[in-house]
Amino acid sequence: MAENSKSTETLSDIEKKISSTFKMFDCLSNNTVDVREIGTIIYSLGRHPSQADIHAFIAEVEEDHLGYVHLDKFLPAMTKILLENKFLPDHEDRLLQAFEVLDKEKKGYLEPKELTNYMTQEGEPFTNEEMKEMLTAHADRKMNRVYYYKMISKYRP
Repeated sequence: MAENSKSTETLSDIEKKISSTFKMFDCLSNNTVDVREIGTIIYSLGRHPSQADIHAFIAEVEEDHLGYVHLDKFLPAMTKILLENKFLPDHEDRLLQAFEVLDKEKKGYLEPKELTNYMTQEGEPFTNEEMKEMLTAHADRKMNRVYYYKMISKYRP
């Protein structure tokens, strides 16, 4: 059902969603954001690019390498990404399999420190800031655990 609602989304709806998300990060209310926010904005729009993809996107939209991005450049570039369905998250089953490989004891969760070690040292490493954001959003602070089944279900395409 969600698939149908996405396909009936108009260009105007997509642009409104992008503008609205962008403006949440526009601290000065001047239609610009710091380039360091671009990855988070893209993630907020339900896309999951690699770090290389984020850097390439920033190179495309950054204002004269001054460290900020203007909405006028961001909007058409991000609209194109959404319309072309780029940077979609991995399918739920693949993500689940990846977490199950990391969870050698088959507990159904990883400890934040354990997940941080994997995510910052293997493959395409996450930055400390990205890990902090992930753990803030997904860690059960009381139990000091990241239940990956809950985390994956939150990002179903």
